[in-house]
Amino acid sequence: MHSSNHNDTAPLKSSQGPAWIPFAPWGLWELNLLGWPLLVVTVFLCRLGGLWQWLAVGPAVLLFLIAYFFRDPARRISQEPGTIVAPADGTIVDVTLLDHYEFIGGPAVRIGIFLSIFNVHINRAPCDGKVIETFYKPGEFLNALRADSVERNESMWIGFQTLESPPRRFAVRQISGMFAKRIVCMLDPGQTVTRGAKFGMIKLGSRTELILPASVEVLVRSGDKINAGSTIVARWS
Repeated sequence: MHSSNHNDTAPLKSSQGPAWIPFAPWGLWELNLLGWPLLVVTVFLCRLGGLWQWLAVGPAVLLFLIAYFFRDPARRISQEPGTIVAPADGTIVDVTLLDHYEFIGGPAVRIGIFLSIFNVHINRAPCDGKVIETFYKPGEFLNALRADSVERNESMWIGFQTLESPPRRFAVRQISGMFAKRIVCMLDPGQTVTRGAKFGMIKLGSRTELILPASVEVLVRSGDKINAGSTIVARWS
């Protein structure tokens, strides 16, 4: 299910969130709800000793996987002028030319990024911009590698516009996957973001799309591994 409750119009900056907490702020509820009981069970079984301590392996592994999924590693945000950074970690699965994209008002290029359950799932702003529109679409939870998942799965679409003149439009689309059951987006129309700012996440395997005017110079291709905020995926022409 979708979550969006951020109404503050102040710019969302790349350093948003406590730097000393290495976890996604939108995963702290799950970490507390599941992490502490698993930790207690693990410690309890270890203290029993004997064969009991081998049973601690199960909850210990689950605890590690939960913490690993919601990790929020530090990122060096690219500051190279005129560039567009990746909105998500993962693997480039397609770079597709579109004859016409209504929001952009002309030809566009769509960069599709697949996020496995082992990727960092925090989404970041591709460049400085202002949120123009958002649109949430309920849907299914098909495998994000399936071609029809792009149209059939639950998604959150965010339309941006650059701040400099003349303004240029671009969009990011968060798409759920087979195991993703919640899309988090903290953006509202009228809000501004800085390049690399964390604005949400998709919980468990999923897909993120970046749609840009066809005039950009795309710097990635299918199969490339990318990191949100630090990998430059395109350059404004």
